[in-house]
Parts: sequence; structure tokens; C-alpha cells
Amino acid sequence: MPPVSPSVFRRCAGGAFRPGTRALVLLCSLTIALGLVADQWGGPWAPALVSLWVWGCLPLLFRHSPHEARGLLACLCIATLGEGVLSLVWGLYDYREGTIPLFVPPGHVMLYWLGLQLAPRLSGGLHRAIVFLALIGVTGFALAGKDGLGPALLLIFLACVRWGPTPRLYTSMFLLSLLMELWGTWLGNWRWAAQVPGLGWPLANPPLAAGAFYCVLDLLAGLVRRPQAQPA
Repeated sequence: MPPVSPSVFRRCAGGAFRPGTRALVLLCSLTIALGLVADQWGGPWAPALVSLWVWGCLPLLFRHSPHEARGLLACLCIATLGEGVLSLVWGLYDYREGTIPLFVPPGHVMLYWLGLQLAPRLSGGLHRAIVFLALIGVTGFALAGKDGLGPALLLIFLACVRWGPTPRLYTSMFLLSLLMELWGTWLGNWRWAAQVPGLGWPLANPPLAAGAFYCVLDLLAGLVRRPQAQPA
């Protein structure tokens, strides 16, 4: 996948979606939002049906965004590994059934793809507002003794924004992932541990800076992007 340079973001900001992109954005958004509802309340067969649906949507993303295919595939592989480490090994959070649902890795790809669509259209003011609100919210939770992991995650997020190649992608993913985390934990699809395993720090459900994990995912996925010739 070609690197999404700041100059590309400036040229695309506020621009119209490519044909079919708006419908695909709606499809991915509804799949994430309603898929979690179905998984929680749809009965014993719902997780399998949701997984089939989400995996079935992936070819649409690859076909619609062929130049992003390498990044999307890298996101799928890294997200799968990350879920195993953070949930099964570290025990930072647990899913409702105790195992990682099959729809989770491709769900990360959907969210990543949505972030790629949002980032070029994120205004500078909103970009700065997300960073400022993250700083205030995470600091407040930490001082209140509700989230000891938040400051470390916040530093990761701020470092990505400051030195990463695509700052608006990181703020977009920070926002989208927080919305998804709030929705999924409220529904009960997964729950974060009350304390950070091995450290004993208090942990919010979800941590406000959980989006930092997604920023690292984006950064790693970007390492496999194809070089892009800069315009003269």
C-alpha cells in the first residue's frame, strides 16, 4: 500500500469520495455497529453468522482499494497477533465467550479502512481538538485513580502524532476506536480487566487511550506499504 503522505491528505481534504466509497463506508460502519449487537443478542448462531458476514465483506475492501491491499493484509495479520498477545496471553481484556471471535481480526481491517477514508477529510481544527481532549480526558482519569495505563498509552498516541508519517490517520483511528470500544464494552461483547495484569494498575473499561494500540497497528501496517514516487 502506498504511504499516505501529508501532501496527499491536503489534496484530498474535503474532496468527494470515489464512486462506491460512500456506500462502502456505510456498509463497514453498520457492520461494526450492528454486528456487535447481533453477536451479543442474536443467539448461539449469531457469532458464526457475523463472522461469515465480516469475512465476506473483506474482498469488497480489497477490490475497491487495490493500492491499499498490502496495508490491509498487514493490518489483518498484525491485529490477529496483537489480539492473541493482549487478550489471551496478557489478559488485558476478555471477550464474552472467553475466546477471540473470528470476526474480530477482519473487524480491525474494517476499522482501519474507515480510518483511511476519514483521515484525509479530518480538518486541522478537529485533529487538534481530538489530541487536546485525549490529553485532558486521560489525565483526568489517571488523577482520579481510574486508569493507570492511560498515561502510557497517551504517550504512545502523542508520539505517533508527533513523529509518525500520518498524524491525521492516528487521530482518526483514536476517535473511531474509542467509539467502538465504548459501544462494545457497553453491550458486553468484551470487558477490560479491572487491573493491568502483572502491574496492578487500575484500568478503565475501556481505557480512554485504547486507541493507542490502533495507532501502533497503523504504524506497523505502514511499514509494508509500497514506496510512492513524490510528485514533482
